Amino acid sequence: MTQARSLSQEEIDLLLDKVMDCRHGRRNQLILQLMFWAGLRVGEVAALTIGNVVEKDGRVKREIRLEAHQTKGDRGRVAVLPKRLQESIASYLAGAKHSLDKPLFLSQKRVAFTADTLQGVLASLYKSLGFDGCSSHSGRRSFLTNLAARGVSARVLQELAGHRHLATTQRYIDVNDVMKRQAVELI
Repeated sequence: MTQARSLSQEEIDLLLDKVMDCRHGRRNQLILQLMFWAGLRVGEVAALTIGNVVEKDGRVKREIRLEAHQTKGDRGRVAVLPKRLQESIASYLAGAKHSLDKPLFLSQKRVAFTADTLQGVLASLYKSLGFDGCSSHSGRRSFLTNLAARGVSARVLQELAGHRHLATTQRYIDVNDVMKRQAVELI
């Protein structure tokens, strides 16, 4: 089985812009942002509740504390949210009263997504927007690859990904021509 393609920052920006023209654009954009900007897995995104991202007073949290049942391998983990993702969450939830125990994302049938249904939505979305080779894992791979390209240490990447073993994290990182050029320019 081939690995999901990782996207450059320019491709991510284009994808996030293009998705807004699609049905459920704002919802799908935030789903992708959680994957590309926080490294969440599709199952973790599907399992999110409003209480995972919002404090009782309505402020957006700086980190998502995923419980064991929400993650792969039944091990809880923390996903750190960059400021732009916090702002995006606040915008998505603005103006509506929300119960903290309700799902963050609802399908068109107005029920919580399962990992499989969300994976299908993402596959259709990538295909319709012309992003060949992408899958529900592209966000996570891109998150780790783009951080590695900016010099973030493998150990920090391992923590952000929630991997037990560094070797697992290293398999997610694609090496590209830009990274190689930057490396040799350090000489």
